[in-house]
Amino acid sequence: LLEAILLLVFGLLGARLATIHGAFLPVTVMLLCFMMGLQNALISKISRAEIRTTHVTGMLTDLGIECGRMVYWNRQRDPLGGPIRANHERMRILSLLIGSFFVGGVLGAIGFKHVGYIATVPLAALLLFFAFAPVFDDLSRMRASV
Repeated sequence: LLEAILLLVFGLLGARLATIHGAFLPVTVMLLCFMMGLQNALISKISRAEIRTTHVTGMLTDLGIECGRMVYWNRQRDPLGGPIRANHERMRILSLLIGSFFVGGVLGAIGFKHVGYIATVPLAALLLFFAFAPVFDDLSRMRASV
């Protein structure tokens, strides 16, 4: 929910925020950096630190490791841990994340070029929509426990 609200602020006030400098950087840059860190922390928490989205290069490395495991030839049983196998579900998730970063980057650049900061408003609205169900669940649990 916080990320959606911050993205909405960025979309609606981005042009204005870009003119305000704090600590030698435009406020928009600081806001985007904070949102990226928040997003990385959320994915790390949800995946129990199995997937980190800080850098796409890290996800590509993890995907490469899984590809290596997929083609590894298990000649004999490893007495310590059994045969080496690829985690196909992890490969699928990593591939989807990498593809999403690529498509989002291209569409974001095109959207920003044509309409500016406001291009992020539909994404913020979608995030808000998806955030409401967990927020209502949390509020319901809080009321039930009081």
